Amino acid sequence: MTRTVHRVLPCLFLLAASAVWAQAAGRPARTEAKAQTESTAHITLGQAAVPLYGPWKFTVGDSPIDPKTGQPLWAEPDFDDSKWETVDLTPKNAAADPVSGLSGYVPGWTAKGHPGYWGYAWYRMRVAVEARPGAALALAGPADVDDAYEVFDNGVLAGHFGDFTGNRPRIYYTRPKMFPLPGPGNRAASAGQGAATPDETSPNGTGAAGSATQVLAFRLWMDPGTLASGPDVGGMHSAPVLGEVGAVAADNQMRWLELIRAYASSAVECLLFGLLAVVAFSLILFDRSDRVYLWMGALFLLLAASAALVEISNWTEVLSAPVFNLLIEGDSALIWAVWAMVWWVWFGLERPRWLPRLAVALTLLLMASDVVRDEIFFGLVPHAIAIHFVTVDLILKLLFFALLSWIVIEGIRRQGVEGWLVLPVVVLRGVAAFTLQLNLLHIRMVWFPFGAQVGLGDFASLLVAVVIALLLLRRLLQSIKRQRLVALDVKQAQEVQQVILPEAKLVLPGLTIESEYRPAREVGGDFFQVIPRQSDGSLLIVAGDVTGKGLQAGMLVALLVGAIRSTSELNADPAFVLEALNRRLMGRNNAQATCLALRIDAAGSATLANAGHMPPYLNGELLPMEGALPLGMMEGAEFSVMHFQLLPEDKLFLLSDGVAEATDTNGKLFGFERVHDLLRKSTTAAEVAGAAQAFGQKDDISVIAVTRAPVAEPALA
Repeated sequence: MTRTVHRVLPCLFLLAASAVWAQAAGRPARTEAKAQTESTAHITLGQAAVPLYGPWKFTVGDSPIDPKTGQPLWAEPDFDDSKWETVDLTPKNAAADPVSGLSGYVPGWTAKGHPGYWGYAWYRMRVAVEARPGAALALAGPADVDDAYEVFDNGVLAGHFGDFTGNRPRIYYTRPKMFPLPGPGNRAASAGQGAATPDETSPNGTGAAGSATQVLAFRLWMDPGTLASGPDVGGMHSAPVLGEVGAVAADNQMRWLELIRAYASSAVECLLFGLLAVVAFSLILFDRSDRVYLWMGALFLLLAASAALVEISNWTEVLSAPVFNLLIEGDSALIWAVWAMVWWVWFGLERPRWLPRLAVALTLLLMASDVVRDEIFFGLVPHAIAIHFVTVDLILKLLFFALLSWIVIEGIRRQGVEGWLVLPVVVLRGVAAFTLQLNLLHIRMVWFPFGAQVGLGDFASLLVAVVIALLLLRRLLQSIKRQRLVALDVKQAQEVQQVILPEAKLVLPGLTIESEYRPAREVGGDFFQVIPRQSDGSLLIVAGDVTGKGLQAGMLVALLVGAIRSTSELNADPAFVLEALNRRLMGRNNAQATCLALRIDAAGSATLANAGHMPPYLNGELLPMEGALPLGMMEGAEFSVMHFQLLPEDKLFLLSDGVAEATDTNGKLFGFERVHDLLRKSTTAAEVAGAAQAFGQKDDISVIAVTRAPVAEPALA
């Protein structure tokens, strides 16, 4: 298939093929045999390979089948092709493939009187070969051809490139092919192949044993989708090469090395973009909140897949050209959409909200347009209609490019420098996407430094990779800077939270209070305050747990602690305190908290009000208390209230749900039974918190232990 770049360098001695033509004017009419003899290329082979430039006889259409032999009539050596067109495959000086940049390029049949034609065509050539006696010959197929071919040697099928077993040939991108042929001496002696005559020998008519005339015929097929590749597609774009087996094999090996070297840049791109995909995905670990790394990783993965498809299709016959086109065009359409989403997320755009849906719609339309344009499903759409989808495809890509440009312009308006840094990436993306259109404007798109094919699209892709890598590095540094600032804020919030917590142990007349607080993260959502009242010798304890964790929970804790302090100065009644806290949380974006307030007077009389918090344990037994709504759920909510008496040596534990909800590695809860067993023992707040944490901490753990002092025994007289 001609859109693939294969380069054949004349590394061996190439002997120019010559044809002997007589002037028609003033000559008597010639017989058919004499005309065929004079239109025969006479070649003397040494240890070299000769390009068969011509004269070739050419016609469009396909051959009828000989009912006797079952072979195409146009492949037979005695078929009269004198009325066919004469084609010369000698390239002009500095001629190059307008798409690939391949030197020695010969325009195809669409530029030589058959515009718009696709299907079968035939090339025939008579070659009078003089070689060493017993020498084995071989033929190298054309290095650049549209799209598949079968080659016949004196009517016998010598080989093929492509699969001709189905109703429609299966085509591949052109790669070196070599076909063994019988030697001239063996051919002359072969029965049924025709012995060498004086007119079928070397130019001097010596009739040497190593001389014979061969008729080489190529049956070519070009897919209709190839018409969209350029204005001069069709048939052979380079000459086949004939020679002794050793010389052709060496030339064939050289062409394979050149082919591998030609697409080495695709291998580099595949590796580069694959590594960048790994880097982009790994950056998510540094900042999970930034979705741009996920989109960047997907983009680089698609670019790596595109480069891998190019390698597979040009180095192997794993993928036929239609399958490759289907995959590569689908990949290309997805790349457009992911590009749009990358910059949409990069600049933090949110409006218009329908833009992502527009990108999806354009992607689907572009995929469908590519399938119709390349006629991947042959016969699905008439060719006369499919050819117009070249324009549809171009329009859709221009719309995608306009969409990308608009997103970047919006980014420039919002972020200034950041947007200007992205602009070159979008421009380069446009260059890489419209290489075919730029080529039709006769802008050179391919160069061959050190024999490797490097196109303008490759340069654009590599520059895009470099620029995006720099932008990602810049964004990562900014993200790290933001994370450091957030970490500093968290540390300061942690310090503030430690400041507002009461002392771990507080001894008051008749009471001993121990507290232990172990947050699950740097800043916790549990809170408690222990407030002695000097006016009446009572004690107010308020403990709770706000929804959420982290910095937001810490800020809510600070709000509640301030409200507890200010409210308790006015009224230390537990129900009054909870009602005041409930009013503070209402209307704050669903901020909620469980909470209990406990007031103990000097005589040990206790009043407890609860708002959805875990009830306290008195001497290891859970206090029976009605449930109630947490704070912040409803205005004017009523909270459960109970009264009880703390006797001397009684111990009261106030726990957060982080104790009972501790979970081990097997997913088993610490549970209320373990809490009950633990508290029945004479233990401290630190021991309770430590036991739950060692079991498997999942939430903040806070424990407050209140112990009533024993009654002093009167002294004996």
